[in-house]
Amino acid sequence: MTEKIAREQIWKILDDYDTENLHIGVLGGHSALDVCNGAKKHGFKTLAVCREGREKTYTKYYKTRGDKGCIDETIVLKNFSDITKPEIVKRLQEMNTIFIHSRYFWVYFNFTEIETKFRVPIFGNRGLLKTEERDVRPNQYDFLKNADIRMPKQFSDPKDIDRLTIVKTSEAYRGYERAFFFASSYDDYVKKSKELLERNVFTEESLKNGVIEEYVLGAQVNFNYFYSSLNDELEIMGTDMRRQTNLDGLLRLPATQQIEVLNHTEPKYIETGHVTCTVKESLLEKGFDAGERFVKAVKNFPPGMIGPFALQGAITPGPPKEEFVVFDVSMRIPGSPGTMFTPYSGYLYGQSISCGDRIAMEIKRAVKTERLREVVT
Repeated sequence: MTEKIAREQIWKILDDYDTENLHIGVLGGHSALDVCNGAKKHGFKTLAVCREGREKTYTKYYKTRGDKGCIDETIVLKNFSDITKPEIVKRLQEMNTIFIHSRYFWVYFNFTEIETKFRVPIFGNRGLLKTEERDVRPNQYDFLKNADIRMPKQFSDPKDIDRLTIVKTSEAYRGYERAFFFASSYDDYVKKSKELLERNVFTEESLKNGVIEEYVLGAQVNFNYFYSSLNDELEIMGTDMRRQTNLDGLLRLPATQQIEVLNHTEPKYIETGHVTCTVKESLLEKGFDAGERFVKAVKNFPPGMIGPFALQGAITPGPPKEEFVVFDVSMRIPGSPGTMFTPYSGYLYGQSISCGDRIAMEIKRAVKTERLREVVT
């Protein structure tokens, strides 16, 4: 087995970079425009590595031209996974590229390729991204548990189900998308899983590796953070909630029509975007506290948290008081550029900034203070 790229090897590559001429690199999708727009504002050149057939957003519509656009350079590949080919890696190195990883890194790659072949400095903790997956150890649940952050009760055996639960698996066709169903008892679990298996919604293996957890009834909210490892400070960049299809369409129907529609189709939870929202000020401290405890727990996964991440959950009503319950974690930049339209970064910086802005600010400061090694892996 090929050895993982050591951080010291990345530092050696970084030592050959012209830090006055860095490119901020992204994969063409997810949060690429957010990152590149922020990078351009702070004086960096930008590069989007795109997949053939879905490149026009970056090669045409938001391509830099005059005083418009935010994508300076593009590399178009047949597949995203081609980015680990030696000739592409060399090209990225020659462009002095600092890469910003996103969810695409585990959607479109065998992550081992990123750990062993992608010899390009990545802003953030390279190895942390895969811990979002539930079948690796440690994973997000281990960190949440060590941080003493409340999570939904989980059931390792479906026979123990004694309340409404949500079962999380991976789709059969699109393994990167999650399939969900609800079950309130073992019999309910058996009946629904059998129906969905027969329809090839998911596989026996994905069901076996899935998670059964208590369904949390509350106001859903994602706390989007930025942790600066340069000054050991946590910031809330913004709060939002997901838009999912076809769930959002179902929720817009009256109850009688929902029942009729559900006789013909299953609800799906495919993420299509986010809606910004706010939380009352008395809940902000709970958000900061959860984020700080999570950062502390991740310190046991060297070099710890660097940059953006998110805790996704719901505010439950109590009694005795509201509580933030976390059911998912993003170990990297969330694909949610609208968070800058919440007020929280503005309270800190005098004007609202995006996650892309904040990443660029951190890299710029790291270059200026000769601490770039500290923020890349």
